[in-house]
Amino acid sequence: MNFMRPSDLPNEDSPDSPQGFDADIEISATQDSNAQPATPAEIHDMQAVGALIRADRLLAGYFPGVNILNEADLYAREGELVGIIGPNGAGKSTLLKALFGLVHINSGTVVLRDEDITNLRADQLVRRGVGFVPQTNNVFPSLTIEENMQMGAFQNPSNFTTRFDEVIDLFPTLGERRKQRAGSLSGGERQMVAMGRALMMNPSVLLLDEPSAGLSPALQDEVFVRVREINATGVTVIIVEQNARRCLQIVDRGYVLDQGHNAYTGTGQSLANDPKVIELYLGTLAKV
Repeated sequence: MNFMRPSDLPNEDSPDSPQGFDADIEISATQDSNAQPATPAEIHDMQAVGALIRADRLLAGYFPGVNILNEADLYAREGELVGIIGPNGAGKSTLLKALFGLVHINSGTVVLRDEDITNLRADQLVRRGVGFVPQTNNVFPSLTIEENMQMGAFQNPSNFTTRFDEVIDLFPTLGERRKQRAGSLSGGERQMVAMGRALMMNPSVLLLDEPSAGLSPALQDEVFVRVREINATGVTVIIVEQNARRCLQIVDRGYVLDQGHNAYTGTGQSLANDPKVIELYLGTLAKV
């Protein structure tokens, strides 16, 4: 049997001594307590890994040197329904237009399935599976419903019949009235045509800019139902809405945009119940 001699014991100052071990723990604990919390941008970078589409640190605007978006971040996973709310002038519509190549991005990137699509033209984005429905002037009023749908499929006309049948499964009225001119439709019906036309190229991501704007409460509800139905088919939807409360009721996740950057983000339910979001934003935004 071997016995340890006193000289074999570690010195108190040695890192192998119990005292040294305790000191290491204290130093580690101090370092952990002094660690800086992750910034919103760092949290975004961690959470956006593997997203279908992501936008990082976007600076964009309509005039040189004047940015409406100030390092805005956003991501959406495959099959997600993501909402963007915020006060007027916050940059909500500008963000969608930047994603769709309609507003020049001065700095930052937009990535779709690991491909950099920053500042690509709208027609190139449509071919890659991005659809966009603007808030106004979103139908060809002199054309019939069917002709509007043909315009939506102009990059792949051979697939028109198949896609039209699939779209009217979502919007049966469009099939029943396919020969009616879009200019004679109500505001809610025009929104259905606009969304249907954007779906004709079978997009993986659909960008909707204020689809309920100007509609009666009943028609607003119908639009939100249709948005959920589109999302249920597997299309990732990013929706900008002034009707903040209703938007947060239907989305998986939401962003509160303010002065061109993300003020708050979270699930739709958590944002709808957040006291700060309620006080600062929901009290001043459109209500159900």
